[in-house]
Amino acid sequence: MKGPRTSVPSPRRPRARRAVIAAFVVLAAMVPAAGTALGAQEVEAELPYTCAFPSGPQAVAVRVAARFPDSAAKGQAIVPADVTTTVELPETAVAELSTAPGTEVRASTELAVALSQGEARAEASWRGTAEPATVPAEGPLVLESAGDVPSVTPGTTGELHLRAGGLRLVMEARAGSATPGPAQESPAPVSASCTLGEDAPEDGLLAAIPVTGGEADGPSEGPSPSGGPSASAGTDAGEPGGADAPPGRLRVEATDPKDAPPCIAEEPTPVTLAAYVTGYSNVRKLDGANLIPVSCMIIEQGEAGSPGPDDQWLFRQPADVEFSYEGRRQTPPARATFLTYGFVPTTATVVLEQTEVMRLESDFYLGDPVKLDTAIRASLVLRLSDVKVNGTPLDVGSDCRTETPLTSHEPEPDRFPGPHIVLDGFGLAPWEGQPEGYQLTTGGPLTSEVTIPAFTGCGTSDGEDLNRLFTAAISGPGNYVKQIQGQTCLVQDLNPDHCAPDGQPVVIPKPER
Repeated sequence: MKGPRTSVPSPRRPRARRAVIAAFVVLAAMVPAAGTALGAQEVEAELPYTCAFPSGPQAVAVRVAARFPDSAAKGQAIVPADVTTTVELPETAVAELSTAPGTEVRASTELAVALSQGEARAEASWRGTAEPATVPAEGPLVLESAGDVPSVTPGTTGELHLRAGGLRLVMEARAGSATPGPAQESPAPVSASCTLGEDAPEDGLLAAIPVTGGEADGPSEGPSPSGGPSASAGTDAGEPGGADAPPGRLRVEATDPKDAPPCIAEEPTPVTLAAYVTGYSNVRKLDGANLIPVSCMIIEQGEAGSPGPDDQWLFRQPADVEFSYEGRRQTPPARATFLTYGFVPTTATVVLEQTEVMRLESDFYLGDPVKLDTAIRASLVLRLSDVKVNGTPLDVGSDCRTETPLTSHEPEPDRFPGPHIVLDGFGLAPWEGQPEGYQLTTGGPLTSEVTIPAFTGCGTSDGEDLNRLFTAAISGPGNYVKQIQGQTCLVQDLNPDHCAPDGQPVVIPKPER
């Protein structure tokens, strides 16, 4: 719903302006309305592709299988299930690997899927990892990849079409797996960009899903079921299909693997781990939640052992942790579109910037089950930028941030002085059965209650000081944080269930409240 055009309030109206600025830092969780699918349709599309290998183009057969609902309601999240992408490489393409028969090959795929509904357009990325396959003595090499794919939420009625697009294939052969004897140096990974053939059936159509009315008719004017701003808020379209897409657009959820930043350790050691993390942070004064975008963590494990003679049943694993985004120690910029006053579209960018190496300690209390207590101590400054009200920029300067890092209760202040937050994770690992809760290697929830310090550096080019307004609207204690860490990738091991061939983690967690 569009409200009347509203200009930025004058400094002479401090109460109104404070309300505007308070809304700037709410990162809205775009929660789709509930809906019920009437049935399911099984899809198995045989598609011709041409892949550009280093030695030249090769014809490759691709099969995409998935399960979709027969129909959906407007505003209902559609989640493709049982998605697999199978690539059949002819012998001429297998030769690209420069390996002998019997060699083990690991592969990953990334399939672009075009979404269309009427005039609305978006694109999703379906990423998968294949189980290890062996090079045959003759004939094609078949690689079948699978993985979680993003949901899509239609914002209007009418038939939703999903079509296969470009395909990215990465393969890595393991030398020494074909025959016994001394291990040899593995050849370099082979990658190829593949284009859909012009003779593809129905232009690569994977599914056509009728979308009906349902409870999501008309723009929402109140809070979403999560308590955050409405998912239909905003007219600043941003990227097509992005999380800030306005009503009538197709929305791909933020956990789309395409939205995960690269997560590659530059100089990994035998104990280097990589993992993705995401979550929410409540802002108590605003009665809303900030989305912490999918972020890359590089974890360097230290020497494990007993921390002292007092408890012989305690075993401790330390580690140093750093965010990694385009060479900087920070989270990716998080962009949000939401409503101020219930009708004025407002956008902002928020970044958490790391000021010191994060310290992690996992304590294992031996027994049955093994009890695991993990604490991550992180010094993080909150930065704000690129603030707009109804599309009109509000100048907050280039250094608008909290004066100090965020803080929380520190149970050991003598060991860990200085401002920082403590994220706690708890887990149980029985000798028999499945582990529960958080473990460093398998991931899980990490929680804390955070105090947001006062702001500094926030001001306009004409000298207006906005620090007190941001501080009054945002700063203070009692802000609950819940992060979800995904399965770690042991970079030099490259377990295909945990790692892509290039050493990036394959598990991308979804934020939880």
